[in-house]
Amino acid sequence: MIHIGKTNTLKIVKQQGADFYLGDETSNKILLVDKAPAHCQLNDSLEVFVYVDTDGHLAATRKIPLAQVDEIAWLPVVSVNYTGAFLAWGLPKDLLVPFSEQHLEMEVGHSYLVKLFLDEKSRVVATTKINRFLAETSVYFKAGEKVSLLIAEKTDLGVKAIINHTHWGMLYHNELFQTVQIGQKLDGYIKQIREDLKIDLTLHQPGYGKVEPLTETILAKLQANNGVLMLSDKSPPEAIYAAFGVSKKAFKQAIGALYKDHKIILDKTAIKLVNPQSR
Repeated sequence: MIHIGKTNTLKIVKQQGADFYLGDETSNKILLVDKAPAHCQLNDSLEVFVYVDTDGHLAATRKIPLAQVDEIAWLPVVSVNYTGAFLAWGLPKDLLVPFSEQHLEMEVGHSYLVKLFLDEKSRVVATTKINRFLAETSVYFKAGEKVSLLIAEKTDLGVKAIINHTHWGMLYHNELFQTVQIGQKLDGYIKQIREDLKIDLTLHQPGYGKVEPLTETILAKLQANNGVLMLSDKSPPEAIYAAFGVSKKAFKQAIGALYKDHKIILDKTAIKLVNPQSR
């Protein structure tokens, strides 16, 4: 089955002069609008993006856009006319946001969070009215589950992020030790599902599963610094994050494990290897 507005793997089913046509098991024939790879032949498979062209026909391109149908993306407006705003999304034909799908009138040079979908004619369009596609609560995510995040909004509590293009979640200020920007994509984890079923997020793998690799990183950095690091369990979270990219809680767990194993000495301002030459 061919999925319009998404990446498909299709076979070359016909060549007519310089033109190549692609298809699937239903024998659809779709024109490849850009140049085929050198030495292509019948039955070769290509990864292509399929869309409906201005004449209402299916077309395919080897260019993969920045976002596909059912995804949410942060995209810039490059032009506006009587039909709506047009976004740059990595294809020669810009992506339309009809006026009816705009919360507020969109402006050239500004970027917006948009959801891609198919209109009644199966054309790929976008909307800024993304809330109708996103759930605030979930019983399906599990604590510790790795997810993809799109930074969406800054609030007094923290930063709201879109999870896997389907749900809202929250990263709290007191657990966020790096600068994030609206539209930024990054990996994160489900911290917990609250009693009200809303989703708390973290950028660091929860629990003790992350302690062992972190202890190895700390030991390696100690060796590279003559057995001494000017960090301790009293250091500010920002300093710890700058050095290791982890929360203060994770750092304290790791150095606690190293201390218990008699591999480091702790004082108020530093940690030191027990024997810098032993590793």
